[in-house]
Amino acid sequence: MQIGVATFITDEGIGPADLGRALEERGFDSLFVAEHSHIPASRETPYPAGGDLPRIYYRTLDPFVALTAAAVVTTRLQVATGVALAIQRDVIHTAKEVASLDLVSGGRFLFGVGAGWNIEEMRDHGTDPATRGRRLDETLVALKRIWADEKAEFHGEHIDFEPMFAWPKPAPRTPIYIGGGSKAALRRVVEHGDGWLALAVPPKVISQTRQHFDDQGRGDAKIAFFGCPPKAEAIAGYQEAGVDHLTLMLPTLPKDETLSTLDEFAQLAAKFTA
Repeated sequence: MQIGVATFITDEGIGPADLGRALEERGFDSLFVAEHSHIPASRETPYPAGGDLPRIYYRTLDPFVALTAAAVVTTRLQVATGVALAIQRDVIHTAKEVASLDLVSGGRFLFGVGAGWNIEEMRDHGTDPATRGRRLDETLVALKRIWADEKAEFHGEHIDFEPMFAWPKPAPRTPIYIGGGSKAALRRVVEHGDGWLALAVPPKVISQTRQHFDDQGRGDAKIAFFGCPPKAEAIAGYQEAGVDHLTLMLPTLPKDETLSTLDEFAQLAAKFTA
């Protein structure tokens, strides 16, 4: 099982380059970062975890910029979105950003995507929340066409573009991890994904989902877990359940405090990776 960290990179915490170096120096496998383009002031949509929305949600850096900064100062660390809100992004620009980050990282990018939860945020981007699932399905197909075809085109209900040329093209294609625990998200993994990015589910659900993928002929699908508590018993439970890639939840803190926390995380991770 590979072990990395998941975090929110903001203007108030450690910078992405310093974080990337620190992770690689301590032997971690990956860096997964969250995305929110903005937080609407209305705050109508309740925070899924309950209570007030944490400050970090308001201040996240663009994930492609942050991950590029981490990638160019490392040589082994995998960099990943956890998750990119593809339904709020122009699909052609997204294809270009993914392919560009894949190139500058030397093929170390994992593209985690999800349908999102903040209804007002989606609407500000012109996305109808009622059709976000169908839009995400089309987006995934369209992205693969842009990356694979010399002359790509797509005509769907939500995504539509005429034949075009676009480079660079990831080779092999950047792995796509689908976030979310709904039936639609799991169906999306089977139909469009290379892996599932799980969040806030117990190990039992991981085991059940692994069996589901096997039953659907997708035993090759990887399972990653976003934001595991930094506790030995929690890590052991997910390892036993069959998680391929586990990330520990790293709080957003200034550099010195982050480095101390990573030292503790590294000692913990060593018990499972030695």
